[in-house]
Amino acid sequence: MKIRVKCFAAAREIVGTGELVVELPEGSTVTHLLEQVRRQFPRLEGLAGSLLFSVNREYAPSDKKLAAGDEVALIPPVSGGVDV
Repeated sequence: MKIRVKCFAAAREIVGTGELVVELPEGSTVTHLLEQVRRQFPRLEGLAGSLLFSVNREYAPSDKKLAAGDEVALIPPVSGGVDV
């Protein structure tokens, strides 16, 4: 099944694009997706423990089962801003 992966912030910098299409077997979870993407982009390992995920624009746990056509976003931690 094909899953669209949206990459934001540091994940986008590592991957080099804002969107990937990943082929996974039926019954795969967000964890399976992340394992496959990390094999392709090993530098993502540094973000692995702090990434948040959304599936079809709703936050999801890493054990969420995916379906063909789902959109998964990899959301790294965000910091910064201005103190007032």
